[in-house]
Amino acid sequence: MTDFPKCRRTGWDDADRWADDLAAQITKAGRVPETLVALTRGGWVPARLIADRLGLKRMVSIRAQHWGVTATRSGKAELTEGLSGPVDGQTVLVVDDITDTGQSLALATANVTEHGAARVESATCLYINHATFRPTYFAEEIDRDHWVWVVFPWNYWEDLRTLAKRAYDETHDIDRSTKLLDERCGLSTTSADVARALELPKLRTA
Repeated sequence: MTDFPKCRRTGWDDADRWADDLAAQITKAGRVPETLVALTRGGWVPARLIADRLGLKRMVSIRAQHWGVTATRSGKAELTEGLSGPVDGQTVLVVDDITDTGQSLALATANVTEHGAARVESATCLYINHATFRPTYFAEEIDRDHWVWVVFPWNYWEDLRTLAKRAYDETHDIDRSTKLLDERCGLSTTSADVARALELPKLRTA
């Protein structure tokens, strides 16, 4: 039997709520940064939402690779793309969507510090409390015993593409695949979305 992760599908209302919460925490602390560093790819959208709320114009990116395909570890986290712009002398906030193992965020903040930032803090929408790195700010804490794979609205199709293929390989039927994802993943979707996901290009893992 195919192994399926338990999933929690989140939406744009959740994203707005998290961004509002994080922006409020940062403002209350009097720590509005000069530069946001988005930890890509998951941190791109949250960073932009936070920048909009804080009125920040400067964003750069950095990339750490840890997770491969949906709910499958690709190995130890490593930086795969350096900072896209200078941060020396800047107060910086590094942003990601979730802190799970904590490795990616730890690497990113250390790298930003090494590049001469005057102050480095971090923020994530979700923080799973088994992580080895605790972000400065987080909108929601998840207990380690309640870990699930979080399907964010900015990677819904990527995750569905992977999970739908697993389901279809087992059922060979669109409707049954949709039902399987609901029953075994807790992922509520539609047969139309499953069919569309299966028509997308094969997910690259490299």
